[in-house]
This record gives sequence, structure tokens and C-alpha cells, in this order.
Amino acid sequence: MTDWEFLAMQNSTSVRSPEPPLTARLLRPGVATLSALAPALAARVAERLFLTAPRYPAPAHETSVLAGARRTIVHVDGAPVTTWTWGHGPRALLVHGWGGRGAQLASFVGPLVASGCSVVTFDAPGHGTSPQARSSIVAFLAAIQAIDRTLGPVRGIVAHSIGTVAAARALRDGLPAAAAVFIAPPADLILQSHTRLEALGFGRQARELMQARIERQLGVPWSALDVRTYAPDMRTPLLVVHDRDDAEVPWQDGAIIARGWPGAVLSTTGGLGHRRILRDPYVVRAATAFVIERLPGVLAAAWDDEITASSMA
Repeated sequence: MTDWEFLAMQNSTSVRSPEPPLTARLLRPGVATLSALAPALAARVAERLFLTAPRYPAPAHETSVLAGARRTIVHVDGAPVTTWTWGHGPRALLVHGWGGRGAQLASFVGPLVASGCSVVTFDAPGHGTSPQARSSIVAFLAAIQAIDRTLGPVRGIVAHSIGTVAAARALRDGLPAAAAVFIAPPADLILQSHTRLEALGFGRQARELMQARIERQLGVPWSALDVRTYAPDMRTPLLVVHDRDDAEVPWQDGAIIARGWPGAVLSTTGGLGHRRILRDPYVVRAATAFVIERLPGVLAAAWDDEITASSMA
């Protein structure tokens, strides 16, 4: 399932509606007929689409950054997830979005390492080099928590798109990060998901059956992943960065998250879109500064521990 199919615009006249892919437009009549005649079967088709992320080859600039990392396999629910680590110090975790891969956030590695952090990124289950066939936000969440237990503790987190939903839930569940940066975060996943599936031709009954199937399979109601419901109780310092020209997750979504999260800072960019924002020098500097400025005590303690360990070696 592509980003277009997974992410939707806010249900507002101020939000642009991207043109559906040609394949989706061609298949829509058949999907609509299936939904009307056999909604249970249509629900299974929708579930498969919904839980299958696209995989794209990593460009050369990403693979070159990974070549300098320490590669580790972390097991998540018994399945391998590939992680990469650079530098030494308190852990800063980079979380990619749906259909992405850890190296998409490679631009953040150098500045964070130079500032005294150890940087970790990973390919979420069903993404990149991690072999699982399917994925979900719950799988992203499990990977973040496994990395925190195995390689952590995670003291700072930078997440993109759907990865921000898993990161927010991890923070809600006790991830010990002192700072978080959410780039292009979606807000209403339930509305967005149903809107996109409806655009593909899936009827209401098929969509509701699909949601129920996925909730049973994952053991988590979708409402538990709605950041807006628990954002008012969050205390982790948060920077939200969103581009006004994002054609996949509208700027309004980032504003909603920032407005509901106490003390959150909203930074708006223009002309960068949904992915190029991850390589923009201003965004990288702002995110790095936001994390580092909130880790002075953590950084000092981490370096003291390293000095002590070195002197005892």
C-alpha cells in the first residue's frame, strides 16, 4: 500500500486532495462491486493492502551513510529487525515513516553524533531490509520499545510521518526520551484511513469489517493510537516540523498535534513537501538543536560514565 493510499488529507475544504494513482482509479469499479456483493472478502483484500508497505531501493547517498554504522539485529516478537548505530553517548533514535527506511533520516546522523549523541535508526518490520511481509503502527511501536530495551535507553527521538504515531505512543507508554521531534505527523488516522479506502472503492461495511479484523489481529483498538486523545497529558518537550506544501499529510495535521501537546513548538516550512523536508539543512539544524539543548545533563552523565569505564579498563 502506497503513502497515498495510507495517508489522507484532513476532511476540510482548506486541504488539497491529491489525485489517486491511475491503478487505483482503474480498479475502483471492481473493488466497489466486490464490496457490495462480498463485503467480508473485500475486507480481507483491504486488510492485505492496508498492512503491506511498499519497498523502494535505497539511493547511493543513503547506503554510503549506512556503511559507516555498526549494524545490529534486534528481535521484535521473534522476528529480526535491522538497526544501525553511529557514535557514542546518549541514544537518539530516528524513526522513518510508512514505506520508508531508516536511512531516509541519514541527514540527522552527522550533526547528532558531532553533538555527542549515539544515533540509532532501523528498518521497521515489513520495511527495508527487515524481512516481514506485513507491518503496522503496532509493529513500529514494538520495534521502538525493543530498541529501547536492547540498545537504549532512548533519550531523544526524531520521527517522520506514520513513525510519529508510534513514537508518540512509545512516549505515552514510558519511553524515557527527554526531547522529541515530529516531522510531518498525521493527526486523524481513522478518518484518513477510511477516506482513502473509500476512494479506492471499498464500501462502508467492508471498511468497518477490515478495521475490526485488524484490531483483533493486533490486539489494539485504533482509538488507542490517536495521538490527539492523550497529547494533553504529555510532558516530553516536542518540536513539530511541517511543510505547508506537503501533499501527503497536510500542514493542518501538524498544527493539530502541536496545539494539543502542552508546550509543543510548531515550525512551518515551505516548498519542501513530505520527504525532501528530511534533507533540508534548516530542518536538520533545528531538530538537532532542539534535542541537544534538552540533553545537557544527560550528555554530561553519559560522558562521565564513559570516562569512568575507560579509566577502569
